[in-house]
Amino acid sequence: MALPLGIENKKQLYLVIALFAIIAVVGGAELYSSLSGPPPRPLPTQQNPAQRGATMPASQAQAGPEAEKVTSNSSLDPTLHFEKLAQSEDVEYEGTGRNIFSASSAPAIPVPLKTARAAGGPAVTAPAGPPPPPRPPAIDLKYFGYEETPNKTLQAFFVHGDDIFMAKSGDVVDHRYKVGTIRPTSVEITDLGYNNTQTLPLASN
Repeated sequence: MALPLGIENKKQLYLVIALFAIIAVVGGAELYSSLSGPPPRPLPTQQNPAQRGATMPASQAQAGPEAEKVTSNSSLDPTLHFEKLAQSEDVEYEGTGRNIFSASSAPAIPVPLKTARAAGGPAVTAPAGPPPPPRPPAIDLKYFGYEETPNKTLQAFFVHGDDIFMAKSGDVVDHRYKVGTIRPTSVEITDLGYNNTQTLPLASN
């Protein structure tokens, strides 16, 4: 048998109210538990060494390295002892070595008995300079006579092997020798290949 429409709507309304009531009770309980929890723990505060030393017991405060330093310093005697100073001033230098404060005590430098050259070895000579340039060869000409030209100049005669040359001052003989000053007893010849000037005497018969 179907229930009337009004009764069915009332049941649904009661279920919704009951559901909201349950939610409200659960939420309220959770909120209460969070608000009524234990109070937060305070953060530890940092103390400087002076405060820690003041708060520490006397037995712990004297057990550190500072206490040891104070204990060791307390054994020092600040009194000035003049008798010990006088004893240290009376000490004289009695070393067996050279006195570094005296110029007369400088050690003598021994003279070497042998030279640096090994005994029996070859004598060491200083390296010589560059070799001298080679001497130019002698001029292979023979001055055997001369003649005087109409203008009062001399003309010389030369022999080179089987060849006979006649030249005046400034001429080149045999494509190599330049004739310079001609005199009755000698003549100056320049070797153009070596840029060397020599004086050739008059050859005797």
